[in-house]
Amino acid sequence: MSEPLFRGVLPALVTPFRDGAVDEDAFVALVERQIAGGVHGLIPVGTTGEASTLSHEEHRRVMELCVATARGRVPVIPGAGSNSTDEAIELVRHAKAIGCDAALVVTPYYNRPSQEGLFAHYKAINDAVQLPILVYNVPARTSVDISNATLARLAKLPNIVGIKDATGDLPRASLQRLECGEDWVMLSGNDDSALGYMAHGGHGCISVTCNVAPEQVSAFYNDALAGRWAEALYGQDRLIRLHKALFSDASPSPTKFALSHLGLCREEGRLPLVPCSEAARAEVLAGMREAGVI
Repeated sequence: MSEPLFRGVLPALVTPFRDGAVDEDAFVALVERQIAGGVHGLIPVGTTGEASTLSHEEHRRVMELCVATARGRVPVIPGAGSNSTDEAIELVRHAKAIGCDAALVVTPYYNRPSQEGLFAHYKAINDAVQLPILVYNVPARTSVDISNATLARLAKLPNIVGIKDATGDLPRASLQRLECGEDWVMLSGNDDSALGYMAHGGHGCISVTCNVAPEQVSAFYNDALAGRWAEALYGQDRLIRLHKALFSDASPSPTKFALSHLGLCREEGRLPLVPCSEAARAEVLAGMREAGVI
């Protein structure tokens, strides 16, 4: 079996803010911390990066900053999706122009296309830009669920190379692997179920928890990729409370609280997101202690 194009843990990076603007110095420091922690790639300007409230100029700038900071040490795969196919194509074109290794393209949200519409959306991107594309399936946020049958059709296109699967549906992963072929890249979008996803044949995870605990999360994926399942289970048990705590309030507010507690960036987000509750803060601190972060 060939080596997957992308594998291991790729943090879904937060976008730090200072007084309403992107805090570029903090972002660079966060990227360097992730690389030093052993991650296998970087995902800027996704859901966790608050792409929904960034201007187009800010979105492109954060992409550029990530590529410039990474300097080819690990792959950079920015969020480049939209519910407008033309807009998604423009974002993917920018990703290619600045040297990104691939693009993460979420299923169109709000307009809720049919399966045929989803296929046409991704095929248009495939045809317009020569850059590897990961489909991002997150029905809880988009209200549309791309089927394995549609993914199997997309897998035959040269630039559609894999998926970020945030459905939490583990049996689907096994069936998808069989339907899409051995070259299909399978990355979980859920930290808490990623151990099971890996056992079902997944190649890694686009992780929120990695923002907070890069060394611990990277070690977990190295164990899972090497088939050291007892060690991976230990890592899962150590991290599970932190995984849950980071979603105890609207994400990424708990993650930004954790990073601010570590002195890495401000807690600041953008409306309509607000700082997380006191109860969530207590859960996050307990999870950080159990994971060995503090």
